[in-house]
Amino acid sequence: MQLKVPASFRADETMQLRIPEQGIPDGTEEHRISEKPRTSGNRRKAPRPSLRARLAPLAVFLAPLLARLTPYVRRMRPQYPRPGRTGWRRWVPSWRQWLGGVLGGLGLSTMFLVVAYAATDVPDNLNTYATQQDNVYFWADGTPMARTGWVQRQAMPLKDIPEDVRWAVLAAENASFYSDPGVSFKGITRALFRTVGQGDTQGGSTITQQYVKNVYLNQNQTLRRKFTEAMIALKLDNQMSKDDILEGYLNTSWFGRGTYGIQRAAQAYYGKDVSRLNASEAAFLAALLKGAGLYDPTLNSANRARAVERWTWTLDRMVDIGKLSKAERATYRTFPEPLKSNPLYDTGEQSDYLVELASQYAKKAAKISDKDFDLGGYQIYTTFDKKREEQLTDAVTKARQKALKDDPKDAKAAHYGAASVAADGRILAVYGGPDHRTQGYNESNATTVPAGSAFMPFVYAAGLEHGVHKTRDGEAAPVTGESLYNGDDDVPVTTPEGPYWDRSGKKVSASNDGDRSYGPISLHRAMELSVNTPFMQLGMDTGLAKVRATAVAAGLLPSSIGAQVPALSLGSSTPSAIRMASGYSTFAAAGKHTEPYSVRRITHNGSKVALDLPAPRRAVGADVAEEVTSALTDAFRTAHPSAAPAGAEVAGKAGTTEDDTASWYVGTHKSVSTAVVVYRMDLSKSLEPLPLNGVAGTADDSVPYGIWSGALSPLG
Repeated sequence: MQLKVPASFRADETMQLRIPEQGIPDGTEEHRISEKPRTSGNRRKAPRPSLRARLAPLAVFLAPLLARLTPYVRRMRPQYPRPGRTGWRRWVPSWRQWLGGVLGGLGLSTMFLVVAYAATDVPDNLNTYATQQDNVYFWADGTPMARTGWVQRQAMPLKDIPEDVRWAVLAAENASFYSDPGVSFKGITRALFRTVGQGDTQGGSTITQQYVKNVYLNQNQTLRRKFTEAMIALKLDNQMSKDDILEGYLNTSWFGRGTYGIQRAAQAYYGKDVSRLNASEAAFLAALLKGAGLYDPTLNSANRARAVERWTWTLDRMVDIGKLSKAERATYRTFPEPLKSNPLYDTGEQSDYLVELASQYAKKAAKISDKDFDLGGYQIYTTFDKKREEQLTDAVTKARQKALKDDPKDAKAAHYGAASVAADGRILAVYGGPDHRTQGYNESNATTVPAGSAFMPFVYAAGLEHGVHKTRDGEAAPVTGESLYNGDDDVPVTTPEGPYWDRSGKKVSASNDGDRSYGPISLHRAMELSVNTPFMQLGMDTGLAKVRATAVAAGLLPSSIGAQVPALSLGSSTPSAIRMASGYSTFAAAGKHTEPYSVRRITHNGSKVALDLPAPRRAVGADVAEEVTSALTDAFRTAHPSAAPAGAEVAGKAGTTEDDTASWYVGTHKSVSTAVVVYRMDLSKSLEPLPLNGVAGTADDSVPYGIWSGALSPLG
């Protein structure tokens, strides 16, 4: 780069600055831009010095320096075309110039890395990936209820982890772990190329880098995080032994199914401690480090194919690096299928069913991913009432024990589901089953058996809300509790065109319990006495589509509603106990329905988590809800005249099915609805309900009612 100076200051060949004999011009003789005539009174400004005049002092100062540097600059500067060269070589830099550029670049890069290494500190605190916490669940009163079993982590000393397990992981992830400096420069270069060239990042991290990412940094795929990871890994490799790094990595890595660390992974996938794993099982667990959501074979067939391929490659890789003999490799030809589910979660306690409901709702309502939820640190404040839960569980347990004592053969296949739901949607208590370890599904949330005559209130509400049609195109006629219907047994069901015929060509008719006939009867009285035939006809007159819509609006799931045939009005739908209780609570809430929910508040390490709680919406008119509640109140008092003191807010009715495969009692006490169902089903043979054979008691001594009243004791 050459400094340009005015022509009058041309340097000679030795770059000596020549000063004119007349001295340095002051610029006053320079050509000035013509100006307009100034008016009298304006002050004339002094002319600004020219550029030559302003540069003159600088030129005097630089002249000696330039004179000294010129010989060196002339020798170093490239000359193009290069003298003494011919052809294309005239335009190519010399080897000295190439060498200088390369050495300069290496020097600057080395200086940058040295400064970055010196400026990077290994953080003092581990992040949440390395300090996993349990999720804590609280009762409605704020007292602790349970600690989740989804998040599991147990640190294991490296000496207790078999070498086959260690080398399966190293073969799959970082075979040169014990000889590398803690970073993979090839992997970093590939990551840089992928990020800059194609917009994403590529792996290639060493075990040390992955450990640094797990315990000190985050999972963000950025160049900044990658560079910081490499600097910390280099420093950590000098501060910790390789065995300590490997031990930390094996104890903090995520293996899916809520597990962190190789010990919990071994228990979750194979039901054994890590010390009992063989090389084949370890090779599969090593595959999970690539992403459990992609390699857990129990999730789908594509995952299984990926897992088998990765498992095969890992075992072959162990042979290649000399950590598994060919003879032993030959014994591992069958993929080691893991357990279908994680056995660590099931403790058998009734609270497991509560935790299951709450965790599912929390993740959905707070939009928390499975992985984030598994990291722990959440405080889940549930809606479950501890006293109600204890009473409900005690009532069901006593009924179950009595049945097993009185009729062990039939009671062995008996199932009991129960739930209490408040009018504002809060799930206060559930009974999910006898043992979560042996019965993983929740009886209170199962859509298994028909509701039977417990479905009548929804038919009644639909008729009151929409009216009835006696002619096909006529206007809907209003219906009240005093409207009369035929209560006789085996009354044919009619449509505006005549009798209703089924597909076999037979007239469809309803049957009352005990084949009893009542003659003309008001709908209110028919509800009170649970007479079937009026409500089967009412459903047809109202329209089965409107009956279905009313039941769904009140809280039943659309998927549980039966087919739109006359039997719909007699309870062919299969709602769960939670949904039946929720539906009855709609009538107690003056016709407004709130979706049932089990979590009222969530915090994460003390900070509030946004939670979408359901809002009430109008299902049926307040007058309709009042009439349905009135009929249910009379139904309760007629069936159980001495069960509650005068003035007690109690309403409810029994539910039976025509083929005696299910028995219900659903009732409301002080704005809390409780549903209880008893049925028989041999799950080892089929999902078909079996006849109760007296397990649910009789009309005068109903087991569901006994559980219901025991759960609410004392009434009043």
